[in-house]
Amino acid sequence: MATIIAPTVPLAVFPKTAVTAVLTKELLSIARDEAQLRGMPFPLDQAGQMTVSIPMDSLTIVDVLCTVDPVVGFELKESIVKTGGFDSVQEAIDYMVPRIEKAWQKHSATKSMSAVS
Repeated sequence: MATIIAPTVPLAVFPKTAVTAVLTKELLSIARDEAQLRGMPFPLDQAGQMTVSIPMDSLTIVDVLCTVDPVVGFELKESIVKTGGFDSVQEAIDYMVPRIEKAWQKHSATKSMSAVS
């Protein structure tokens, strides 16, 4: 019976904190701009800014993904963004971060498999 030994290379960890920070910064900027364009009040505190209802269209959010690419190390697909966009920064974060993590895991697994071959 053969013994299988796990590789000694440590597994990388998804950079969730960095991804969330980049998304938050970019999305807050978009939300602030949208509020100003629509003449809507924008909260001064970050907690309020994260949850205030300000529509952000999906095309604008797709552009934000480009800022995350360097953090994850590959180009993210547009399908990570919900068609129709989001109504708050927090909604966008809650929706996209798990999908970015799933894409990162898939990319990392593919990358690991090609390194073994």
